[in-house]
Amino acid sequence: MILQETSTLANGVTIPRLGLGTWFISDTDVVPAVGEALRLGYRHVDTAPAYRNEQGVGRAVRGSGVPRDEVFVTTKVDAGAKTHDAARDGIDSSLRRTGLDHLDLVLVHSPTPWRRFGGEERYLEENRQVWRALEEALAAGKVRAIGLSNFEVADVDNILEGCTVAPMVNQVLAHISNTPHQLIRWCEDRGILVQAYSPVAHGELLRNEEVARVAQRYAVSVPQLSIRYCLQLGLVPLPKSADPAHLRANTEVDFTITEEDMDLLRAVEQIADYGEHRAMTIYGGQRDLRSLLALARGALRSRRTSGR
Repeated sequence: MILQETSTLANGVTIPRLGLGTWFISDTDVVPAVGEALRLGYRHVDTAPAYRNEQGVGRAVRGSGVPRDEVFVTTKVDAGAKTHDAARDGIDSSLRRTGLDHLDLVLVHSPTPWRRFGGEERYLEENRQVWRALEEALAAGKVRAIGLSNFEVADVDNILEGCTVAPMVNQVLAHISNTPHQLIRWCEDRGILVQAYSPVAHGELLRNEEVARVAQRYAVSVPQLSIRYCLQLGLVPLPKSADPAHLRANTEVDFTITEEDMDLLRAVEQIADYGEHRAMTIYGGQRDLRSLLALARGALRSRRTSGR
């Protein structure tokens, strides 16, 4: 069963191969969502300061009855924190908000501030200073593993050239129709585990008839096929849901996609429009992530428990 499978990071820390994403789940709604996930057997939860639900995630973990050392909690250093001290303070703030005595994984949320995402300035020296703060948090026992998010090859290489401890994870957008194969191989060759956020493309894959036909061949849903696709690529997918039925269904992925179908899925035409998420900075927008989150939450209230 996938909930019992783990991967091992470069420093020997084990990480569950399926995680729960919490992007767009409010601080209130995330408490029952994480609580239900943990009841079902999930042991990996992903949050971030930008999601504004770290407090709820921590409350759910602490109140679940599951021993703390059995739950893998990931959070991030805010994308705008581009100094050593800001990163250090951000990690301490996340510890306070979650109420946890340690964090299992801390990632640098973006190589650039959100308002500069996709721009030419890569903040190379600033990211090295941020990374030094993560290394210090690791040495102090505040975190068990450290990594990156949304970092391209040049951004990761910049960290590798100046680090004492190499990144253990790179969390990137990866799903059928948008899989950064070259970046994935490059990270894997350097012992960096790749996590896949938005593995169902914010629900846009549900509209893809070609993907639906493949899912029908295996008698599974499109989300289940999408999660399995990521797993077979060696990624750690982080599907988001607050719906109990979807939480359970997302774990029912103990089937194997044939290599022929994997090739077909690799070749699916890239999604050009992410619908309600099209303006998010990870797709080239220039607005502040938090303001975009606020706008999007209003549009998503009617469907925020859909998990897709």
